[in-house]
Amino acid sequence: MTGGLYSRLAWGNLKKNQKLYLPYILTGICMVTVFYILGFLADSPQVRLVAGGGTLQAILILGVGVIGIFSALLLFYTSSFVVKQRRREFGLYNILGMAKRHIARVMLCENLFVSAACIGGGLVTGIVFSKLAELGLLYVIGAENSFTFSVNGQRILLTVVVYLAIYLLILFNSLRLVRAASPIELLNSSSAGEKEPKANFVLALTGLLLLGAGYWLAVSVQDMVAALTFFFVAVILVILGTYCCFISGSVAFLKLLRRNKKYYYRADHFISTSSMIYRMKRNGAGLATICILSTMVLVMLSSVTCLLVGQEDAIRARYPRNISATLYISDMEAGESEVFRDVVQEVMEEQNVAAENVVCYHYLSFFGWNQDGRISSLDNYSTGVTDFVFVPVEDYNASTGENLTPVPGQVYVCSPDVPWQGSTLTLDETVCQVVDLPDFQLKTGENAAQMVSSVYILVPDMQTLRTAYEMQINEGNGGSLIRYTIGFDTPELSGDAQISLYSRLNERLGELQMYTDCDSAAANRADFHATFSGLFFLGMILGVAFVLAAVLIMYYKQITEGYEDQARFGIMMRVGMTRQEIRKSVNAQVLTVFFLPLLMAGVHLGFAFPMVQKLLTAFALNNVRLFLLVTLIAYCVFAILYTAVYVMTSRAYYGIVSSAGPNAGTR
Repeated sequence: MTGGLYSRLAWGNLKKNQKLYLPYILTGICMVTVFYILGFLADSPQVRLVAGGGTLQAILILGVGVIGIFSALLLFYTSSFVVKQRRREFGLYNILGMAKRHIARVMLCENLFVSAACIGGGLVTGIVFSKLAELGLLYVIGAENSFTFSVNGQRILLTVVVYLAIYLLILFNSLRLVRAASPIELLNSSSAGEKEPKANFVLALTGLLLLGAGYWLAVSVQDMVAALTFFFVAVILVILGTYCCFISGSVAFLKLLRRNKKYYYRADHFISTSSMIYRMKRNGAGLATICILSTMVLVMLSSVTCLLVGQEDAIRARYPRNISATLYISDMEAGESEVFRDVVQEVMEEQNVAAENVVCYHYLSFFGWNQDGRISSLDNYSTGVTDFVFVPVEDYNASTGENLTPVPGQVYVCSPDVPWQGSTLTLDETVCQVVDLPDFQLKTGENAAQMVSSVYILVPDMQTLRTAYEMQINEGNGGSLIRYTIGFDTPELSGDAQISLYSRLNERLGELQMYTDCDSAAANRADFHATFSGLFFLGMILGVAFVLAAVLIMYYKQITEGYEDQARFGIMMRVGMTRQEIRKSVNAQVLTVFFLPLLMAGVHLGFAFPMVQKLLTAFALNNVRLFLLVTLIAYCVFAILYTAVYVMTSRAYYGIVSSAGPNAGTR
């Protein structure tokens, strides 16, 4: 045999099996395209120069890694379907005298053709659409762009190396599968009988317990630190539980249905239930994968869309006033607060700016635990820790217009996230009675984006505030300084004018021999917008990739099941089953099997909602209603898309099984 013969055989095989290879090649092209485009954007000088470009490109680099790993998993998974459908063909070659080394050369040629088509087509598509993607990203950000076209040679080389390695590993795996089987096994692989799978109730129960543990972690988190700590643990538990339930739990459930004679002994239920019992063990892994991919798509798209839509809410929460200046007081007796306030006032008069919604107050903030009314402090975040914020009542009243008048020995406590333990608060050796404060109206931007729960405490005077400061100093943690914050809105100023005022204020405060800080919503808006837009852009791309993966798996599952069930339906037709009855049975089976992942994805999404919502607080986004609305819309849109895929794939399945005739049983 010559190399030309191997290549001709390989090319003929690809043409003959185009129903299997065309979706596989298109998927490979899409993965290569996305990999190159993300890498191109991660290196783009245009993206780097926009405000927040560094953060945005770091996000894109993360996306390059995710797509690379996901591509390997997806292409390995789908290649197994292709090899499985062609095992009988390879067995026939072997029976006719072609040695396995010759089959290996044919498979090598096929792999070369496929990898060349995927890598070459993907690179061409990626290069063509890379500029369009760059323009789209810059448009979403709202940044200026140029129409200069460029090609990133380093990213081309990296893409070729990564995907050549992936397709080489796929080739080795395919050769292993063919080499391990005998010619008879290969020839009879599509028609070999199989034993009825046993119902593993222990594994099914284990799956339910794993799901329950993951759900409990998701809904029991109390703060951001706990959400970050247990998020991936919950995800792993849910993934493992999903696989166990789909693989073993589904078989156990179907066998329980079979015991129900009223349900089982009906023409449509009898055929579909019997077929699913035999196929669900292998289908279970694929359906679980579809469920996990669907959940990932829903969580990702709902989160990034919520960030993009709610970015103004997040900016306002992070910056409650247009401009704020903070003094960290190191000497309580030096009159630093008065000097600081005078400088802010001088800058306002110098710039001829009228301030609105002015707040001016001292406060102390540190992390710790409440142990029956006695607060123990620490320096850093920790699971279950609370941020305690102390504010003098006089400052609070002046900034909010309230008229709170605590009697001696009382403090007001607002604890919106965690209940206050006990009815007293011990400061140093002084025991104060706690009076509930329903709402705290001086939440700073730091509190809005805080990773932990906050408790707000109004103390009678500055002396009590100093007592709280000295208490946490005495614990040896270094302690937090008392701060003096002045915040105000400037609605008459444009964004650029606010930035100019912020720059001047920052300059004057820098001249003081004090520890100060200054914030401006306008100055940081571009960074917020770039970060949220970048996450949205990346989420959309990854979402499309995950949806494509789910569609491809569904398609191959339908094709595989169609060929495996073709002989069975041929037998049914020979004993009198009509094509209409076949369609009814197909609908019952496919509806039950392929809509189960969508239903489970909805359940996963519901239980993940509290944890994801807390993760969004890291971006100062606390609008629960917005997140709920976006999540519901995302699920409805995805369900419509999922239904459309179901209709297309069920037609492919029906087309295969309904072609069975009196001589059906072989392919």
